[in-house]
Amino acid sequence: MRTSIAAASAAIVLGSMLAASSAVNAPPAGLKEAPAARNARMAWWRSARFGMFIHFGLYSTPAGTWDGKEVGGVGEWLLQNGKIDPIVYEKTLVPQFNPVKFDAKQWADLARDAGMQYVVITTKHHDGFALWNSAVSDYDVMATPFKRDIMKELSEAVRADGMQMCWYHSIMDWHHPDYLPRRPWDQRAVDPQSYPRYVNYMQAQLKEILTNYGKIGIVWFDGEWEDTWNHTWGKATDDFVRAIQPQIIVNNRVDSGRAGMEGFSKDEASRGDYGTPEQTIPPNGMPGKDWETCMTMNDTWGYKSSDHNWKSSQELIRMLCDIASKGGNFLLNVGPRGDGTIPPESIERLQRMGEWMKVNGTAIHGTEATPFPRKFQWGRITQGVGPLSGRESTTLNLMVFDWPADGTLRLPGISNEPLSATILGATGRSPTVTRQGDAIVVSGLGATPVDKDATVIQIGIAGKPAVEPFIIKPDGNGIITCAAADAIVTGSIQYENRFENLGWWRDTASTASWTVQIPTTGKYHVAVAYACNVTCGGDFEVSAIDPDGGGTQTITSNLPPRSDWSDFINLAVGNIELTAGTRVISVRAASKPGESFINLRNLTLMPVK
Repeated sequence: MRTSIAAASAAIVLGSMLAASSAVNAPPAGLKEAPAARNARMAWWRSARFGMFIHFGLYSTPAGTWDGKEVGGVGEWLLQNGKIDPIVYEKTLVPQFNPVKFDAKQWADLARDAGMQYVVITTKHHDGFALWNSAVSDYDVMATPFKRDIMKELSEAVRADGMQMCWYHSIMDWHHPDYLPRRPWDQRAVDPQSYPRYVNYMQAQLKEILTNYGKIGIVWFDGEWEDTWNHTWGKATDDFVRAIQPQIIVNNRVDSGRAGMEGFSKDEASRGDYGTPEQTIPPNGMPGKDWETCMTMNDTWGYKSSDHNWKSSQELIRMLCDIASKGGNFLLNVGPRGDGTIPPESIERLQRMGEWMKVNGTAIHGTEATPFPRKFQWGRITQGVGPLSGRESTTLNLMVFDWPADGTLRLPGISNEPLSATILGATGRSPTVTRQGDAIVVSGLGATPVDKDATVIQIGIAGKPAVEPFIIKPDGNGIITCAAADAIVTGSIQYENRFENLGWWRDTASTASWTVQIPTTGKYHVAVAYACNVTCGGDFEVSAIDPDGGGTQTITSNLPPRSDWSDFINLAVGNIELTAGTRVISVRAASKPGESFINLRNLTLMPVK
């Protein structure tokens, strides 16, 4: 705890952080790491699959209200959404912050018993308040009536429970006098040259939380989207953190290249070990990309007393299954109340998830994404270590949401020898597993599920999964629909859940493709459902590629601008001659006059009669 922020800033600039300032101004070359070293560093995180996010701070006490009135938006954005002067915010809430019922062991035990393997807590959110004993600021927990270092107590409890302690840290700081841009209602004088001083201050606080609390698993950055933060600052801060703890994992919000709430970086130059989808789950797995969905149980991250829109335990369990089946991690949030207790609704849900994980945790922890190119309607699949010790084998974890009425499940398109089948948590059931044509068939499952939220059937197979590619076939009218959710994408393109489209189409090299079955040789009518704003659109190229080397047919058509990114239209783009057989349909922007190209919802092929 220091006597003033201004004094702290000056001390940082002139004192121990001078070296960090030089590093920021002249950052070293990009992060260089051998694949084996990266895999070793990321191994615990990839195995964990499930972690707890905690949003706790000054905002937890008013619980979404100010001056007796509810403030709109999420609880932790109280200062912003209530347009509160930062100094008034500090003077009002610091004396009120006294979470006397805070119990670090209870928090840690709740996470452990839910099957979580790491905990990420807000050391400092956008309001700038530090939950630890900071030597460079008096705007910290030691200035409150509580006067206990929450980070110290929690880190010790988390490690005692065998989990990884991780820090969230906001780049954006509405309170600090050197942070820019200011909120419009903040009337303090602005020094346009102050931002480097703020970065020095931020790095000083990062040094504290990475030096004084033992080994930290992750630094989870946030608040990087304002224009003052850029790639140069991001690289320098990433290097700064890794110099202190070389084995640490850093999310992609350390840099400025994140593409919205979908959470993935726009280009390979951006720093960060993994993508961070927020309140959304990608439609498909992304081989070669590490990612983690962060999600609230209700609508807000920090505690808000009026928010009762809770997801059910079943929804949360199935989200965990869905995310793990796609090779991602699930960072599930709790927002403790101002007194330090976790809301009973959160506890209830985590306890139910813990019950499920005690029986079915092997289908989540230490697993990889499904080997199948498309999800099954009845549930999700992960893969893990197989049942054989003498030769290579694989376990397929079938997480069944919709139980088959006849007690039989089929896995089409896999050629491996089936070895065994077990229902986790079941007694008195002996399923059998056989091969029938191109499918593995599990029968004798029983008439009802073992767990109504998700029953796990483990199938052992010989070798690594040998799975056929997903091929889109015509519907009853002969129409082939290439939906955005089924696309294989390259480059900057990302799937967006809101409108079920492919967006962030930043260049002419990025592509989306689908493997389709053309039933008969002939001419096909091509149409697309797309949207864009008044400055975008451009020339759209559609190619039909014979994977066996039989040639490529290509057509190009102009997609004119629309009114906005939600203004979808179905537009005919031409006819293309196709021969019967399997073809890869690939699309790209042949020209892109605007910042982005289009939002693509689907492409259809209809035989011309």
